[in-house]
Amino acid sequence: MRDLFRFLYRQRNNLLFLALMGVAMAMLLGGNMHHRAQAISSSNAVIGRIYQWRHSVTEFTGLRDENRRLAEALAREREHAHTLLNDSDSLMLRTDSVGHGKFTFITAQTINSTTHKEKNYLTLDRGSVDGVQRDMGVIGAQGIVGVVSEVSPHFALVISVLSNELSPSVQIARTGHFGLLKWDTGDPATASLTDVAKHVLVETGDTVVTRGGDGIFPAGVPVGTVASVTNDPSSNYHTIEVRLSEDLSRTGYVHVVADLLRAERDTLQAKAAQP
Repeated sequence: MRDLFRFLYRQRNNLLFLALMGVAMAMLLGGNMHHRAQAISSSNAVIGRIYQWRHSVTEFTGLRDENRRLAEALAREREHAHTLLNDSDSLMLRTDSVGHGKFTFITAQTINSTTHKEKNYLTLDRGSVDGVQRDMGVIGAQGIVGVVSEVSPHFALVISVLSNELSPSVQIARTGHFGLLKWDTGDPATASLTDVAKHVLVETGDTVVTRGGDGIFPAGVPVGTVASVTNDPSSNYHTIEVRLSEDLSRTGYVHVVADLLRAERDTLQAKAAQP
């Protein structure tokens, strides 16, 4: 208590000044309608600005929630789309024999990523407790993103397609000819399609999609479009540059792909590989 009195005594001049200023402001606003209106207008402007900031924050939070809902809706639509198989005999779309999908899609958000290194990675906000496992494919709204390499209970590390460690099998949608996608351009917007023989007619603008069957990506997921085709006389293969469909420099929502039949297929293939 003694310390409080000492503090108030030392600040007596400042406190007196504030008290007198308060009295003066009250007398000014009380006796002059113009000044009162100006004060009310100023206070309303400040309060309005605060409400605007609060609305912006609330709107951003709501937009983020809406983006997640849209991403989850897209995941369900992709699951539905991949319950349909292409019957090569009748060319009719049908569901698989047991009426279930072959893939499930787990919605996740990219919380960190790189695009300028030799080996680029993304970090997702979903982990093993959400069903994410190693070697699962990751796709964005526009195309493939990468493959899960490490998983913790609540996070996952993804090898980006912008990495020399990843070479997914892809094909030209128009012709069905396939090769490997390799990131050797140094440009986060492009990659190379290799192992496509020169007798194949490849045109600028051709769509490149995933080949499927590897247990990582479903068939037909967009990869990009052919940006250029050149031929080296010393090689039997085209030199093809692909402009990637997915902008990997942007942080957003992605889908982790779980192949429900992968274990069965891997077991059967392992038996076939035995001597």
